[in-house]
Amino acid sequence: MTENAPPLPIARTVEALRQTVREWRRQGFTVGFVPTMGALHAGHLTLVREAGRRADKVVASVFVNPTQFAAHEDLGTYPRREMEDAALLAGAGCELLFAPTVGEMYPDGFVTSVNVGGPSQGLETDFRPHFFGGVAVVVAKLLNQVQADVAVFGEKDYQQLMVVKRMARDLDIPTGIVGSPTERDGHGLALSSRNSYLTEAELEIARRLNGVLAEAAIKAADRRPLAAVELDAYADLLKAGFERVDYVAVRRADDLAAFPNGVVDGPARILAAAWLGKTRLIDNMAV
Repeated sequence: MTENAPPLPIARTVEALRQTVREWRRQGFTVGFVPTMGALHAGHLTLVREAGRRADKVVASVFVNPTQFAAHEDLGTYPRREMEDAALLAGAGCELLFAPTVGEMYPDGFVTSVNVGGPSQGLETDFRPHFFGGVAVVVAKLLNQVQADVAVFGEKDYQQLMVVKRMARDLDIPTGIVGSPTERDGHGLALSSRNSYLTEAELEIARRLNGVLAEAAIKAADRRPLAAVELDAYADLLKAGFERVDYVAVRRADDLAAFPNGVVDGPARILAAAWLGKTRLIDNMAV
């Protein structure tokens, strides 16, 4: 390996990706897949290792998908560090990096969209109406391109995980979709590439998010009225120092529908999105 060579093979085109996967298949190997937008941290590497436990060979993708960013969001400044990401992936057991260009993923004339209802409605969609349309089309393409036996997604983006599961089920995509528990720092903050945007003062406030959610989850599990639980958690986040809160909501865990009687009567998830400066943080946990 030369000094500037990547630490693992990188496929830039769908054909190069499929050529490698075909060869693995010919040898009888199963294939796991982890899609990412790069700027990798320990949470991503947990997903890679989980894929490695479930399959013989692991592909990871790094693609900052423009269709899931609105014009005012951080597409241009989203961190990109491909060689560092490749080294981390190799260390976690990944054997191929798929890093396509925007032109490879969305060639001239591309007009197809993917609209997933159900779990995509509300929550993130109320504030980022473009988001799940962009996620659905790029994930559908990636799953079709890799054609893995299993794909692993983090539970930190819980609504996204539910949308991907619903899409794969509805479209008969044969790849198994697996959720992996959220990786957190020593203070309980969910790991995220966007945490690098936070100042030290903001980071201290951010680490209070999971505590507020944990307290609200206890109240919800005690069958207290959810409207009051959510309102109290909303106020507690503002008291903790968050500048604004997009939502705090307790929903059914399997489809993210609201509880019709206003109290928890089955498996549930509490989800939140809140702002510190220009950084938007999301988190969730089981109730």
